[in-house]
Amino acid sequence: MLGIIDYNMGNLASVYNACLKFTKDVKIVKEPDEIKNLDKLILPGVGAYKDAMEHLESSGLKDEIINFANSKKPLLGICLGMQLLFESSEEFGYTKGLNLIEGQVVKFDKNRMEEDLKIPHMGWNRIINKQNPLFKDLENPYLYFVHSYHAKTKDEYVIGETTYGYTFVSAVNKNNIFGFQPHPEKSHNNGLKILENFINL
Repeated sequence: MLGIIDYNMGNLASVYNACLKFTKDVKIVKEPDEIKNLDKLILPGVGAYKDAMEHLESSGLKDEIINFANSKKPLLGICLGMQLLFESSEEFGYTKGLNLIEGQVVKFDKNRMEEDLKIPHMGWNRIINKQNPLFKDLENPYLYFVHSYHAKTKDEYVIGETTYGYTFVSAVNKNNIFGFQPHPEKSHNNGLKILENFINL
């Protein structure tokens, strides 16, 4: 069974409907007790990092997500959900994350950009990807992005990079934990292929 976490911070319907194309064994989960019985887990998210972590902590979902990740079952974070996988974020001040992958989430640095680009980074852009099960049958795909912050992490965890003013980390993988900064559920065939690959792990 694939679970999609509902913690009041994500576009659940589009993720759920996209996953239904590849499996009927999918459900939206709100209660911590539901997580331990799942085979795979998706953590979506749109919004502010601090609010998201407060929701996860107050609901009891935080500890169960960490336990799930430690059980070696596949976990996928999308957009804000990917950012929550890291140690911390500087959005609205310092906020601790789930600490499942070493690294921090930082705002786009306008001083590093070679041209004056708008923040947030919004629209279609290319991921230059490494070989990874989630990129099966894909090579440097275009995907849909909406974000003002991005992750900084160790090279060993980076499976995809994207350029917007400068090159930043757009996809990660540490053991059974995966993260995508873009929205696969909004990225047509390329994004659907990523979700299919995750479901087929």
